[in-house]
Amino acid sequence: MTSPIRFELIKTCKQTGARLGILHTPHGSFETPMFMPVGTLATVKTLSPEELKEMGAGIILSNTYHLWLRPGHEIVKEAGGLHSFMNWDRGILTDSGGFQVFSLSEFRRIEEEGVYFRNHLNGDKLFLSPEKAIEIQNALGSDIMMAFDECPPYPATYEYMKQSVERTSRWAERCLKAHKRPNEQGLFGIVQGGEFEDLRRQSAQDLVSLDFPGYAVGGLSVGEPKEVMNRVLEFTTPLLPANKPRYLMGVGSPDSLIDGAIRGIDMFDCVLPTRIGRNGTVMTSQGRVVIKNAQYARDFSPLDPNCDCYTCRNYTRAYIRHLIKCDETFGIRLTSYHNVYFLIKLMEQVRQAIREDRLGDFREEFFERYGFNKPNAKNF
Repeated sequence: MTSPIRFELIKTCKQTGARLGILHTPHGSFETPMFMPVGTLATVKTLSPEELKEMGAGIILSNTYHLWLRPGHEIVKEAGGLHSFMNWDRGILTDSGGFQVFSLSEFRRIEEEGVYFRNHLNGDKLFLSPEKAIEIQNALGSDIMMAFDECPPYPATYEYMKQSVERTSRWAERCLKAHKRPNEQGLFGIVQGGEFEDLRRQSAQDLVSLDFPGYAVGGLSVGEPKEVMNRVLEFTTPLLPANKPRYLMGVGSPDSLIDGAIRGIDMFDCVLPTRIGRNGTVMTSQGRVVIKNAQYARDFSPLDPNCDCYTCRNYTRAYIRHLIKCDETFGIRLTSYHNVYFLIKLMEQVRQAIREDRLGDFREEFFERYGFNKPNAKNF
């Protein structure tokens, strides 16, 4: 059986060990390390597919749990799959729904067969299992599907985490057996284990033995300090095959994208750029800007003088502040466009720094400019 997902390692940065690669999917090939905008409900909030292409997005993420509830995977399948449904002809990755089950539902019961929980929209009783998560994703027709896993909270006890890792490994095996379209859709395993090195090792060994076409590092960016996340990546990514893509789930702040790439990660996703954009916060080459602040009321410069995105070429801080303060949708569109563009271009710069064997220098320059090196630096 030939996997529809293939990873090509092009170069390793001599300064940091970061990887430059190409991810080949049924809907195109994309350079890595890359950032994937999140289109939870088959749309990246406020942005059109044409705008995402314009800014260079090659692959986006959609959410299995949310699309299962609305409009339903059967409807998406009738539409010809997610690509046709949302008019997006590039890559799509769908997560398994596991994270939402554990984060959105207050009432859940984890059993060996799956998870019983309540619909966060109307309170209906629902059941999600490895088999059901794969059935939904097969119907959605994404290029990359994720195995159904348990995402434990941080912190969790060693005993709980050990049981969770063992269950996630058993569920991963069931996901592979349930996968009905292996020649058309790639299925990634998810390494869990919290901050415990031996459990991460056990999880990685279990999943690598199942020979997935790619691997995610899960259970990070769930409240742990950045130092813990970086330490976990340092001992986890070397456990994964060098010839397959490595995906760090739910991470999107600029510092973590750079630090993750340095630790061998190829793929990232996060709702951060659109979420903070809706609140009037933007990422710029000089640091974080809260555009709602009064100091920008008469600032007729662009959000970022070093940015050439649609927003920065055409609109001023004063105008965008006015729109955000008045709850105008166009303001949210402008800040969201800029933030997603910023992260996509940041990863282009990371890839260029890897080509030039200077990602460590790039990190220092970026952190200095952004203020990440300062005590009590503001983050997102």
